[in-house]
Amino acid sequence: MSIENSVSQSILSAPKKFLQQEFLPVLTDLRLAIVLLLTIALFSVSGTVIEQSQNLAFYKANYPEHPALFGFLTWKVILIVGLDHVYKTWWFLALLILFGTSITACSFTRQLPALKASRRWKYYDEPRQFQKLALSAEIETNSLNSLPPLLQKRRYKIFQEKDDTLYARKGIVGRIGPIIVHIGIIIILLGSIWGVMTGFMAQEMVSSGDTFQVRNIVDAGPLAAKNIVKDWSVRVNRFWIDYTPSGGIDQFYSDMSVLDNQQQEVDRKTIFVNQPLRYNGVTFYQTDWGISAVRVQVNNSPIFKLPMALIPTKDKGRIWGTWIPTKPDLSQGVSLLAKDLQGMVLIYDSTGKLVDTVRSGMSTQVNGVTLKILDVVGSTGLQIKADPGIPIVYLGFALLMLGVVMSYFSHSQIWALQKDGQLYVGGKTNRAQVAFEREVLEILDLLHSQQPLVEKSLIPDESQLSRPL
Repeated sequence: MSIENSVSQSILSAPKKFLQQEFLPVLTDLRLAIVLLLTIALFSVSGTVIEQSQNLAFYKANYPEHPALFGFLTWKVILIVGLDHVYKTWWFLALLILFGTSITACSFTRQLPALKASRRWKYYDEPRQFQKLALSAEIETNSLNSLPPLLQKRRYKIFQEKDDTLYARKGIVGRIGPIIVHIGIIIILLGSIWGVMTGFMAQEMVSSGDTFQVRNIVDAGPLAAKNIVKDWSVRVNRFWIDYTPSGGIDQFYSDMSVLDNQQQEVDRKTIFVNQPLRYNGVTFYQTDWGISAVRVQVNNSPIFKLPMALIPTKDKGRIWGTWIPTKPDLSQGVSLLAKDLQGMVLIYDSTGKLVDTVRSGMSTQVNGVTLKILDVVGSTGLQIKADPGIPIVYLGFALLMLGVVMSYFSHSQIWALQKDGQLYVGGKTNRAQVAFEREVLEILDLLHSQQPLVEKSLIPDESQLSRPL
């Protein structure tokens, strides 16, 4: 029976031994973390350089097979590998998870034990113990009681249970810093994954004066449904463009209102490029513009709002056009063309001949009727994004920067022993060795009186120095 129990325990302990002796050392290896970090950075750069979430025609046009970019990068490679949506691919998320797991394992197996070790200490009660310190000295016939005030002035925390032994330290925050850095990195990774899973992006082209809800979703995470706007809407009160004296576009603006279910305004802002509207975790960016309609009147008829469509021009500029009948039986009509929102409209007859050029508010005679152009109605192009992971990422970056600053603090320790008429003083630090030597020498200069200072080791032994983690 005992043999069976021994065999069972061996079988059960085998996976644990494998994790501790084989898998865990590899997972916490600094080289693995560096490789993962560089790989994540490389693919993040590719996601910035290669346009994301475009249609197939776009990638075929910009990344042809002959000639292939860099000799290998074609639209087929991009689609097969997933470089068209790199941040949402399973392998990129797996890299983030593996990197986060490595950082977490390193924190528990190295950083936390190092912090615990730095908080554990013991008094030195034998002179030979000072010989192993990187910096130590011996002073004849001096009192230990004169040392604490000197250390307190230099912000050391002093521990003393007996009159003949002393321990002091400062900069324990420097040991906590690396742990905070790791926590910040892990939070950044979690925020990135959460944003990918729950965020979405939409694009809308909205006419001035229209109200809309987010519907045209072009990219969304598997858990994004609950974040898509359902209980409020947005009204584009007005869209307009400021032009330069030469006729070029200076800036375009959208005056937008957020409406609740009762169509009551709860927020309002005029947006333009780099000045978006943010509401309830959703951000509206001004990215494009267009002409949606033209308002006209024929003789004394009611005012018509005719939609205008973008006409293909083979990269020779954007022109919008529409057609309006000039007879009740629709047997005759004219075409209206516009290229901007400055109010100028070109009128062409059925043969393609230019009949007239008018501005908003002007009238003209065509086909025996009076045609009045009231105004040209613009439309705003909006890119709409929701990324619930952004606040988490910002928190992670804040902790990361805090941890980096904390890591610069040196963890310095000093021991002292009064024995046989001799005062033994020694110390070590994990960084800023020269500054620590200078500080200890200043303390020793203040301690010794007329008796000569017997220095055991004022030049640090590099083999004895504690290395920063």
